[in-house]
Amino acid sequence: MPEFPTLSPERRLALLEPPQGPVSVVLDTDTYNEIDDQFALVYALLVDTLSVEAVYAAPFHNQRSTGPADGMERSYQEILRILDFMQHPADGLAFRGAERYLPTDKTPVASPAAEDLVRRARAAGPEPLYVLALGAITNVASALLMAPDIVDKVVVVWLGGQPWYWPTAREFNLQQDVAAAQVLFDSGVPLVHVPCKNVAEHLRSTLPEMATYVKGRGRVGDYLYTIFEDYHPDHFAYSKVIWDISTVAYVTNPEWIPTELRPAPILRDDVTWAPEDPQRHVIRQAYDVRRDAVFGDLFRRLAARSGA
Repeated sequence: MPEFPTLSPERRLALLEPPQGPVSVVLDTDTYNEIDDQFALVYALLVDTLSVEAVYAAPFHNQRSTGPADGMERSYQEILRILDFMQHPADGLAFRGAERYLPTDKTPVASPAAEDLVRRARAAGPEPLYVLALGAITNVASALLMAPDIVDKVVVVWLGGQPWYWPTAREFNLQQDVAAAQVLFDSGVPLVHVPCKNVAEHLRSTLPEMATYVKGRGRVGDYLYTIFEDYHPDHFAYSKVIWDISTVAYVTNPEWIPTELRPAPILRDDVTWAPEDPQRHVIRQAYDVRRDAVFGDLFRRLAARSGA
């Protein structure tokens, strides 16, 4: 791993202060992986205090793709679809990401997304660029390895892994690219970590709620409802977690995603957390979610946009 700049404790704490007011963001998203990324992208575009500067397609591999490259391309096409529904130009906004995961924690994977992130981070003014990461952290880790100097210019808000006290760190986003996750935790980049267990997993909704507050809210609302309905064959007593809106909610109103300062966890190769080291640099880790406030904000913004 390259040598990363060491931020002073004062600078680190300043960057990790919860954002107030307008912020510039980029989204790094495996948009076709399931259905939550679509909600997160729509939410980010609806929030008037967020300036969405770019959207990067992240690699993924599950039953919805034949491999990381195919997953990235499907995600890129899904980004374009959402932008079309939102009548938002894609030129200069949507970028393809990595076609493979990091081979080691020292080796970046070049892509238009990683290269664009480096450019935007270096061009950021006195306020940091917030990187809302919703999938495997490959693109972001690659940018950090390519340009270690940007650790002083960005704040990464990542949904991935489990809380520090959980017996395993294993979770879809993290386990896709363990080397990239190790870069994220070890580089010293200012990080807001949103775990899944006991945190983001509270962001659940149901088909009746979607029918009431999402369906009929324009083309994009109908699309979100359809993919929610199609995701599961039987909606009786069923709720679906929409994990990824947690990252957007944090930069919209940090009170909805309560966090605490903790030493950065050490991710071992076996995808477990090492014992806590109090000498490590600090990060923010979310420990709760105000579920009703987050969904209420999303639903109100959808309604306002559609005139409902």
